Amino acid sequence: TKLIHGGLRYLEYYEFKLVAEALRERERLIHAAPHIIYPMRFALPHDGARPWWFLRAGLILYDLLGGKMSLPRSRGLRASDADLRAPLKSATRGFVYSDAWVDDSRLTLLNALDAAARGAEIATRTALLSARRAGNVWRATLSDGREVAARGLVNAAGPWVADTLGLLGVNAQSSVRLIKGSHIVVPKLFDGDHAYILQQPDGRIVFAIPYEGEFTEIGTTDVPVERPEDAVIDSDEIAYLCAAVNRHFTAQIGPGDVRSTWSGVRPLYDDGASEAKAVTRDYVLELDTHGPVLLSVFGGKITTARHLAEEAVVKIAAPLGFTAQRATRGRAFPGGDTGDFAAFLSGVRARWPFLGEARSERMARAYGTMLHQMLRGISDEAAMGTAFGAGLTEVEARWMHDREWAKTADDALMRRSKLALHLSTGERAAFESWWANAYPV
Repeated sequence: TKLIHGGLRYLEYYEFKLVAEALRERERLIHAAPHIIYPMRFALPHDGARPWWFLRAGLILYDLLGGKMSLPRSRGLRASDADLRAPLKSATRGFVYSDAWVDDSRLTLLNALDAAARGAEIATRTALLSARRAGNVWRATLSDGREVAARGLVNAAGPWVADTLGLLGVNAQSSVRLIKGSHIVVPKLFDGDHAYILQQPDGRIVFAIPYEGEFTEIGTTDVPVERPEDAVIDSDEIAYLCAAVNRHFTAQIGPGDVRSTWSGVRPLYDDGASEAKAVTRDYVLELDTHGPVLLSVFGGKITTARHLAEEAVVKIAAPLGFTAQRATRGRAFPGGDTGDFAAFLSGVRARWPFLGEARSERMARAYGTMLHQMLRGISDEAAMGTAFGAGLTEVEARWMHDREWAKTADDALMRRSKLALHLSTGERAAFESWWANAYPV
């Protein structure tokens, strides 16, 4: 759902340690990547699905577990509050609390950029075909034809963690459950930059979140699947998410309003819970030292990914004979050294006024201080090169290819950005043609 959050609903399952850790990480990440991670207020209308006192107590505990934090604390809402009055059907009271939103695909990219800057080789579109223990090293064969030797392997394959163990011929004590989560994107349902958390009759919650300025993101579902390849939204999920919103909002939507969808598979550590919604979001690190070291990661969530990686390095360090450094704690992500983001954005607009209000904010959000490198020497619109629509120009497209491993037009339009939502069919076709000519396969 693209949230950096403690996980308010995890309190129902007594996941206090996980929530506290996630809230600490939320605070770190907001400061480490303020261009792609930023605070958001969430309105929670009270509809009787859970007692009022229960929700209020949960929110107070949520605030307390967060400790000293920069985000506003929770409070009650009355029917006269605009957050309840405008888009909702009949809410008479509720709550508002704070969490954060993240551009998750760019967060993944920034991790890769940071690693590359520190000496890592990033091998996109490269599969592990096989690996075997040979003496004191692993010998791995990659899909690009190379064979590499390594003293240790980290199996952080997410939904494919079990498949990778099978490839390695290793048995593990832990396992994961694969839970599909799907989202829909519809035209904007409400004004403002806050989101809604909507309680459902089945005990689940669904988020409605501002998305890309013109849209609302709605999700998620919890559907057990057998394989990661099964992560495709189905008609039942679309109907469920539409009904979840229609139950609360004055504006009604149907499948015909859906402009985009996405589905992902959450590799949740299998703790034996009977329902998908109750499965823990915590993680387990399993170390195998029978020969060259293997560390496998089971579970986890995007909010705690940095901390998980830190703990993984600490765990694998000792058998490899080195001392781990907790180097990422307190360090900015690439482009994240903006200081106060509002002041940074004002500086961008002053230096490149031809970008305009909307485009300058989009690009400042996407690239942070890396924008200074992209636009170095550019003083007017003509220098930006071919314009493709929605503010996308040749300069930005070439940056995605040259600096961000974008290999296809879809990489640029759907993963490095979300500009596919804003381009017309003709504009998208023109961009795809330009890309094919600029970067022939």
